[in-house]
Amino acid sequence: MKYGPYLIHSSFLVRYRPVQSGAGARTHARADETVMARKINRLNARAVATITKNGRHADGGGLYLSISPNGGRRWVFLYRWHVKPTEIGFGSARDVTLARARELAGQARAKLAEGINPKDARGPSEGASFGECADRFIEAMRPSWRNGKHAAQWEMTLREYAAPLRRLPVDKIITDDVLSVLRPLWVAKPETGSRVRGRIERVLDAARAKGLRSGDNPARWRGHLDQLLPKRQRLTRGHHAAMSYAELPAFMTNLQARQATAALALEFAILAAARSGEVLGARWEEFDLDNAAWTVPATRMKAGREHRVPLSRRALKIAKAMHEARNGDFVFPGQRPGKPLSVMALEMVLRRMKIENATVHGFRSAFRDWAAECTHFANEVCEAALAHVIENKAEAAYRRGDLFDKRRKLMEAWAAYCAAPRAATVVAFRREL
Repeated sequence: MKYGPYLIHSSFLVRYRPVQSGAGARTHARADETVMARKINRLNARAVATITKNGRHADGGGLYLSISPNGGRRWVFLYRWHVKPTEIGFGSARDVTLARARELAGQARAKLAEGINPKDARGPSEGASFGECADRFIEAMRPSWRNGKHAAQWEMTLREYAAPLRRLPVDKIITDDVLSVLRPLWVAKPETGSRVRGRIERVLDAARAKGLRSGDNPARWRGHLDQLLPKRQRLTRGHHAAMSYAELPAFMTNLQARQATAALALEFAILAAARSGEVLGARWEEFDLDNAAWTVPATRMKAGREHRVPLSRRALKIAKAMHEARNGDFVFPGQRPGKPLSVMALEMVLRRMKIENATVHGFRSAFRDWAAECTHFANEVCEAALAHVIENKAEAAYRRGDLFDKRRKLMEAWAAYCAAPRAATVVAFRREL
């Protein structure tokens, strides 16, 4: 059917030209070839590697590099089938090269020319690698996860530790493939190995739910991998390596000699007895500097409840110093504009200081030990400072306040202890009722 200068085809919108003969026809043919050449192969390998703007970037002929807001990169082919816009994916741009994506797009266009829907012509796993399924699973689950750190951990483990699986068709993955990933981790890094196994299992379950694979899940533990891998030794409660509170004053003196943003963030986390994720995600809108208070929203708290933190004089001084040098919404900004410090920033401070057998989370344990052994503050005040959930349901039902004023005295005492000149200093306080 002719519409203006175009012919309406079942799959394409084609430029229409009246039939000509002789030199005129050859001229138009050359012109059409030039136009088509300009419309395909617009991208190159460097552009694919360096483009960061989210959205779709056309290579031509229906092939696009699609970049999600969080930086995910994948190939998609867009076309119309019976007037309906249709999309099929060719995999992650990390795993599928530009040349391969063009080859797949060419095959899809050939199917369309034959009157065949390329989506129907694909095999069950064609264009569905484990890497692509993993990326899509993370995007689907991201809104349900409490913070960006959790998503970043999923992305890192499935990109690095599960790298041997990423290029494999998702319906071809077998037990040996999973074991090749898990065996190097199972003894050397048991906690990491267990998490990687669970994440692989969930991706494969999601692929099965979408009809991309069938049969048993080769990453399942009970009744399967538990017969092939040694039982993992479970870590005991409080497994985060912690520095003794007696060593804190000397450590804090050395830490304050470092003026980097990450060092200030670590000191602030210790003084606030806060988790690293709470500090790294802190925004200025959460702070009331006039009243020395920081309110962490429920979305970033482990217990899913808003938590008010009274700031000691030293913690407030750090916050005000960062506010004077404010550069964006985050209290402790990273090197990338509009982004906070990386999830590993605080741990890297400890590594650079050559601190062994201690973790950032372990400073919360040091705080709790100090409060129990060196002060007379009530247990509920100390637990509230750590934002721990009250296990006794009856007590929790009657607890209305957050003991904020009493916690302010506790945090000021903690800051004073951390600033003590000698590690052996023990501070005693009267009981807070």
